[in-house]
Amino acid sequence: MADPIKVAVIYYSATGITYQMAQAACEAAGEAGAEVRLRKVRELAPDEAIRSNSGWQAHRLETQDVMEAEPDDLSWADVVVFGSPTRYGMIAAQLKQFIDTTGPLWANGALANKVYAGFTSTATEHGGQESTLLSLFTVFYHWGGIVVTPGYTDPSQFVAGNPYGASHTSNNGEIPPDHKALAATALTVKRAVQIGRALTQGMAR
Repeated sequence: MADPIKVAVIYYSATGITYQMAQAACEAAGEAGAEVRLRKVRELAPDEAIRSNSGWQAHRLETQDVMEAEPDDLSWADVVVFGSPTRYGMIAAQLKQFIDTTGPLWANGALANKVYAGFTSTATEHGGQESTLLSLFTVFYHWGGIVVTPGYTDPSQFVAGNPYGASHTSNNGEIPPDHKALAATALTVKRAVQIGRALTQGMAR
């Protein structure tokens, strides 16, 4: 019997919205038969900024036991799913800083021929969801990765409406991910696992 496909879900979340989507991603990967790692990236904001926002402080305490991402998590995985809130139409600096540590892996070709996917959240409607995912995909192209999206491969996507990846509008953190966002997250991850499994098995022949 073939080894299970390995999935790393790597995310940044300040107040917990993207974290909830990351949890849904892990659940979907597990349901698809994958071995899963959930990893957060290191926080860069100063303590005083975090303490000034009760939601941010509470979420840091809530996830204090979640392991921080290391480059080894990328080496280990067959499929990598990144999650980030939008910052001016791009990924958060915390996730970008982690990505910027991957140069040695990239130079050795260790990030090529893996499957990558993404999800995001914004405070406001049309707040840069698609541009954030597209900017994230640019990284995957540099790595030589295979980008998997939900597309419109399921009727639910005609409701969710984002073919690039799962996304959610939180109204400045007040609205948790709804069934549309969580269904889109699950669809994205299950497609990534399916294609990652086929790719891994095909390259092993």
